[in-house]
Amino acid sequence: MTGKSKELSLGAKAPDFSASDETGRVWTLKALKGKTVVLYFYPKDGTSGCTAEACDFRDRYDAFSDKQIVILGVSPDTAKSHAGFKAKHALPFPLLVDPDKDVLKAYGAWKEKSMYGRAYMGVERSTFVIGPDGRIRHVARKVSVPGHAQSILESV
Repeated sequence: MTGKSKELSLGAKAPDFSASDETGRVWTLKALKGKTVVLYFYPKDGTSGCTAEACDFRDRYDAFSDKQIVILGVSPDTAKSHAGFKAKHALPFPLLVDPDKDVLKAYGAWKEKSMYGRAYMGVERSTFVIGPDGRIRHVARKVSVPGHAQSILESV
C-alpha cells in the first residue's frame, strides 16, 4: 500500500488482511466472515498503555466470547515479542504481527504523530468492530485506555 491511508467510515467494507500471529498462524478477515471481529491496533508490546489495554480486553474476554466475538490485537512488533507479551499477561487472544504496517495502513492506524514538536510516523491506538457481513460497525480512534474495552463490549 502506498500513499495516504483513507479513513474508514461506519458501514464501509472492512479491508481484508492477511497477517500471522505470535504462533505463525495466518489470519485473514475473509476467513472470519460470519463472525464479529474486534480489531485493535496498539503501538508496542510491554508499554504501560498497551499492557493496560491488552489486560482490559483479557479481563472481558469471556464476555466477548459469550457474544461469539473474535478479538485480534495488531502492532508492528515481532512474533517473538508478541509471544512473550502474551505469555507474561496470559492474553487469550491472538496478537498479529504487522512489521510492514500493511494492516495498520489499510485501517488508517499508521499516522503522522508529534512529540516535543517533532513529527514521526507511529501507531494511532485505534479499534474497529467489523460485523459478520465484513462491514465496519464501530470505530474508535485516539483511544483512551481506561474503560475502552468495556465501551467496545457495549457497542456490539
